[in-house]
Amino acid sequence: MNLVDLLRTAIGNTFRSKLRTTLTVIAIFIGAFTITLTSAIGTGVSSYIDTQVASIGTTDSLTVTKAATTSSSDDGPAKYDPSESGQTSQRGPASVSYLSPTDISAIRRTTGIASVQPAVALSPKWIEYGDHGKYVVSIAGDADAIHADLAAGRQLSSTSSERQLLLPTNDLKALGLGSARNAVGTTVTIGIDDYLGQEHQVRATVVGVQNESLFGGGAGANAALTEALRTAQETAKPTAVSTGYASATATVASGADVAKVKSRLSAAGYTGQTIADQLGQFETVINGIVGVLNAFAVIALIAAGFGIINTLLMSVQERTREIGLMKAMGMGGGRVYTLFSLEAVFIGFLGSAIGAGVAILLGTGISNLLARTVLKDLPGLHLLQFAPGSVATIIIVVMLIAFLAGTLPARRAARQNPIEALRYE
Repeated sequence: MNLVDLLRTAIGNTFRSKLRTTLTVIAIFIGAFTITLTSAIGTGVSSYIDTQVASIGTTDSLTVTKAATTSSSDDGPAKYDPSESGQTSQRGPASVSYLSPTDISAIRRTTGIASVQPAVALSPKWIEYGDHGKYVVSIAGDADAIHADLAAGRQLSSTSSERQLLLPTNDLKALGLGSARNAVGTTVTIGIDDYLGQEHQVRATVVGVQNESLFGGGAGANAALTEALRTAQETAKPTAVSTGYASATATVASGADVAKVKSRLSAAGYTGQTIADQLGQFETVINGIVGVLNAFAVIALIAAGFGIINTLLMSVQERTREIGLMKAMGMGGGRVYTLFSLEAVFIGFLGSAIGAGVAILLGTGISNLLARTVLKDLPGLHLLQFAPGSVATIIIVVMLIAFLAGTLPARRAARQNPIEALRYE
């Protein structure tokens, strides 16, 4: 018998005892179904996080802050040092250590840093479109460094002299801008106070609308609009008030070792964090949950493996005379081993393929339903995403587990003595 004949015979033998085979397939189905769903959750969440990460920075950038001056509880509070920028007359919480222009220059000179963009804190009072009323919004300065998840329009330009604004989708209705597509190209007015409380008005063009994200839904300004708003709010600024920044975004030079750059910044008194550093704990929690769910699925597959062993051992016992006849007719032990191994692999394939197929159908429906209801405020999030490569890997792994489970029965069948097997009652 060639391989094709062995495979055809193995498939036929699998259905000799339909009830026993069905119960074994159900056990495999449960494990494959669970692993496919948990894998899809991991893929869906990871894909969404990757999209959101792009909206707050790039993988080659560091968020740099002033290293906080701390002391142990035994030493008491740190001594006041007026030279520290975080302790000078700054707007914002006194506990924040601000970066001074001197700090920005020091960061820029750090080996491995290609460029530095300080985070300008903007405090607009209101924003208005036409006569639809004034509304309070938060605006992030120099947002042209990010790649937003757009619902319509285009990304902010750092080189354009046009004052550009990127609005979140949830601001459109209140401002009277209508749909995301209709909002693109409109002109809005932003009100902002200077140090004396005098109101300034700055006009800006909405060039894009971004979807809601995990990291906030505020508006974003390009370099030109940021500078206009900063100039307005710092009008009449007292000379005693120094310029400070809560943080800065540093771009790592191409080919530079990020870990070494972070070490150099630390030695200079700064803290540099990548997006992975900032989201590490969040991703760890998600991976932990997915890992626990996968562990339960693996337990189900192990139980299914014992089911395969039981099914094939019973099959070997029931077909003892048949095995003896096959060996008497010249079938070698290797082919007998292959025949029973193929039966085990087919059972594994059957259970995993059905489990994965049902998981895809059910998971896709659940994901679409959640996207329209519970998760409607997070556009772009599809909780379950089924990657073809992951599904294929799951099926192959389950078939491998089935093959290993079938090894013992297959070896027992291959070692049968043909004469004794023919005498078996």
